[in-house]
Amino acid sequence: MARRPFLQWPDKRLRTVATPVEAITDEVRAIWDDMLDSMYAMPGVGLAAPQIGQMQALAVVDCSPGMDQPVRMANPRVLHASGQMREHEEASPNLPGLSATISRPRAVTVAFMDESGAEVERDFVALWATSVQHQIDHLNGKVFVDRLGPVKRKMLLAKHLKAKRRG
Repeated sequence: MARRPFLQWPDKRLRTVATPVEAITDEVRAIWDDMLDSMYAMPGVGLAAPQIGQMQALAVVDCSPGMDQPVRMANPRVLHASGQMREHEEASPNLPGLSATISRPRAVTVAFMDESGAEVERDFVALWATSVQHQIDHLNGKVFVDRLGPVKRKMLLAKHLKAKRRG
């Protein structure tokens, strides 16, 4: 297992839809392990494979109090979302130093292929739901700022580019 470097916005891979995973292989398991190492080192509660340059539809989340209950997902997709919304301050290692309050459904039912290759459905609530939705956005070529209005998004991205130029 190893930590992987995070792509930095505006890397075009962050705007690219990830390729679906056909089967759970040792290579896929190794990528998940590296993703978890990278996520825990951040520290964070979720990571999608495109964030580290792996263009496969893989994601990991762990919002447990002890950060010891990771969920590994291939090809995750939201089947149902609650009408009740939840606001949370979101950020990404691909846009260091930026964060914004994003409103997402408070609960979601997600279908995905688990580490054994089985297709499962699981309900996620609160921070777990926010993190899963955030990772699915990454798999669809979106970053959290895409959920903001155009003025706020432009302002935050300009701030990011200015900070990046300063080094």
